[in-house]
Amino acid sequence: MLDQAEISIDQLRVGLYVHLDLKWFEHPFAFSHFKIKDEDQIQVLRGLGLRTVRISPALSDPGATPGPAAGAGVAADGAAAASAPAPAPALPAMQQAKRAMVERINQQREQAGQIEKAFLDAARTIRSIETNLFSNPAASVAQASQLVTQIVDSILCAPELAIHVMGDKVGGEELYLHSLNVTMLAMMIARDIQLPHAVISMLGMGALLHDIGHKKVSDKILNKPEALTRAEQNAYQLHCQYGAEMAQELALAPAVAAIIRDHHELYDGSGYPRALKGEAINVLARIVAIADHYDELCNPTHLGAALTPHDALSLMFARQRDKFDPKLLQIFIRCLGVYPPGTVVQLSNGVLGMVATVNTSKPMKPIVVIYDAAVPKHEAILVDMERETGLNIVKSLKPAQVPQDVLLYLSPRKRVSYYFDASKAGQGAAAS
Repeated sequence: MLDQAEISIDQLRVGLYVHLDLKWFEHPFAFSHFKIKDEDQIQVLRGLGLRTVRISPALSDPGATPGPAAGAGVAADGAAAASAPAPAPALPAMQQAKRAMVERINQQREQAGQIEKAFLDAARTIRSIETNLFSNPAASVAQASQLVTQIVDSILCAPELAIHVMGDKVGGEELYLHSLNVTMLAMMIARDIQLPHAVISMLGMGALLHDIGHKKVSDKILNKPEALTRAEQNAYQLHCQYGAEMAQELALAPAVAAIIRDHHELYDGSGYPRALKGEAINVLARIVAIADHYDELCNPTHLGAALTPHDALSLMFARQRDKFDPKLLQIFIRCLGVYPPGTVVQLSNGVLGMVATVNTSKPMKPIVVIYDAAVPKHEAILVDMERETGLNIVKSLKPAQVPQDVLLYLSPRKRVSYYFDASKAGQGAAAS
């Protein structure tokens, strides 16, 4: 913990970093600790009824020091005091702004509940499809087609698209679905490049069913904790061909079957099953390859190897970019932002938080759920970075760099699941 000092309220000066020993709802500021930026804030702080306040010298501006105590250095004739302007009546305005912020958070939390319900409905539908795909193929394919249609219609109708990371209220790790993540992320790219509705529907179906060939691969290989032998790798890679054959048996459209067959083909020719290169790979398969690889980096079979969303994107861009269509990869990174949903970040005021929602049209201005030990987790503060113009994200943090209690408060799930809010442009937030 950084060194702190206690000063009297009349010693406050611009540039000092203060800590308020009040509950979040007992003051009008967005945070309970922050750097004083102007005299209006000092007047508001003096109106809170506090006699002393804690400061962090290390977080204060260089050269910012507490002023003299009350009564020191008063002009002999009192002229300076008499001519000083009356303090600005800032408190009512700030209280009103705080009430508006609380109302926005309540609306965001209510909307998060609706998004969670949509996510759960989609997850249950996919579980049903996967369970019954071969015992009742016609009904399962129809169910998959209906789900994809609903998702596509919803996403294409929204003026803006917000992508959310799911919280811990949606059923735990067992509800993480790789196929749902890949579908959502692929749709995000397709929407950005404005593919026709019918083509996006084909993409959605292919993304949803891209791994059906796993059903013919041994569970020992699929779940093996150690690296696969060459023979096991060869056996695993057959899932693409198996999947293409299953797609034919299920009478899926040729474009869907091509995605299932080619989603592991890579732009530099190092993929499988046919080592296709560049634009010889169908564009829909190139989209799914990006979404599939990103989700496997974030959510590998063995979670000890998991990367944070930020690190996964960084790896794909810095060291693996030759493996993916460069234009599509650029779009993918731009939509998710430098700090994708699920990334733990430090803000410029020293506060820790987790990126909960990214509006794909404003990816550098996410909504962040804030860690504040004085605020119950279920009432966690949500800060819209677009509104907090004086605040920015300084850096991302690996989970190992974050205290365990902070991590559990922000993101208790081991796996990252995404879902879209396509109902209100840029107004949603993820579950806390």
